[in-house]
Amino acid sequence: MSGVAAARNLLPFGTAAAAEAAGFRPCLRCRPDRVPEIGWIAAPELVCRAMHCIADGALDDMTEDELATRLGASARHLRRLFAQHVGATPSEVARSRRAHFARRLLDDTDLAMKQIATAAGFNSVRQMNRVVQDVFQFTPTELRAKRRLPDRLVVDGGLELRVPYRAPLAWGALLAFLAPRAIPGVEAVDLDANTYRRIVDVDGAPGVIEVWDVPREQALRLRAHLPAIDGLVHLVAGVRRLFDLDADPKAIDRHLGGDPRLKLLVRACRGMRVPGALDPFELGVRAILGQQVSVARATALAGTLVAQLGRPVRGVAPLGLTHEFPKASVVADADLSTIGLTAARVGALHNFAAAIASGDVTLDRGVGLEETVRSLCTLPGIGPWTAQYVAMRACGERDAFPASDLALRKVLGADPTVVAESWRPWRAYAAMHLWASH
Repeated sequence: MSGVAAARNLLPFGTAAAAEAAGFRPCLRCRPDRVPEIGWIAAPELVCRAMHCIADGALDDMTEDELATRLGASARHLRRLFAQHVGATPSEVARSRRAHFARRLLDDTDLAMKQIATAAGFNSVRQMNRVVQDVFQFTPTELRAKRRLPDRLVVDGGLELRVPYRAPLAWGALLAFLAPRAIPGVEAVDLDANTYRRIVDVDGAPGVIEVWDVPREQALRLRAHLPAIDGLVHLVAGVRRLFDLDADPKAIDRHLGGDPRLKLLVRACRGMRVPGALDPFELGVRAILGQQVSVARATALAGTLVAQLGRPVRGVAPLGLTHEFPKASVVADADLSTIGLTAARVGALHNFAAAIASGDVTLDRGVGLEETVRSLCTLPGIGPWTAQYVAMRACGERDAFPASDLALRKVLGADPTVVAESWRPWRAYAAMHLWASH
């Protein structure tokens, strides 16, 4: 068959959910379901934010109508935009997400079907069986029987999973940024082993994750030591946010690499990502502690705060971990006078923690850059730099840009926003390149 004839027989879909809604299933040979979808699609901002909220589990505990309200739109308008730009409803996107996560557990692990259903966010094995059958046209048992030998991961401790990404990934640059900022006791970066470790919260109980890169698989390897695997899909989504794995690195590099100021930086570090956060509150506290002090001093202050207010975790000291990060409600009511902070900084932390605990300020990917910055800047002690930095890392805002940052002003001049205008909508990635080079 000629190439022209073959092209006429192709029916393109922008997302896996759209193809599944049209009745197609992933090819069992080439496994397109193993390639992660890009986080920001060519669609209105509302659709992109809804997709991010769904990836973060929004439709696990709310309806489409409630999601639309959260995003400031009507449910009818949201569904219309999804039909036009995604080819599937929000609920079908959420269903696809759970089904594909279950498929990965079927491939990578020997977990029992009941455990997989729980980990993927299904209410029962029966529901998982029905959805997996609809999406893949095979039952979970049949899919597990079809897995290839290399798909299975065998480890001596913890649950090990692959977390795929689109290459290239500047893993070394990610760890180099996180290492000096890792909160003592909560996080640990082993640069010799190229591994990141941290304490995680699993429904009120502590667990530990270890993450490293396996370039030949175009996937991170996640080893999780957890008290239970209920809702494991949410933890994996958090790891994807933490390492910005839903980015389209080639598109970002192509855009930023066209600027003479960034060309050599992009060429030297392809696949730069913006480190995110598993816990937006934790990131916000770390940002406030970093105001007008060195990175090393801010890290030391964060360690002192954790040692005083965090809940101890036993048995993980050999990994360089000792405590959970304290909750917002704890920090809001705590005596912070002995940590070594100025009175203004203590007030900023108290106000920020109280606003998060009460819900007056929400840090997630559904809010939007302008609203996130506005709400943060209403709090005493938080200015544009902190607000932009928190939006950039805690909320995954790709165009956030802390223009008042001293390092950026040193490189770009007194008003970096003028120079950075052509970098939209990827200014956060440009900032990462500039920080990495100085």
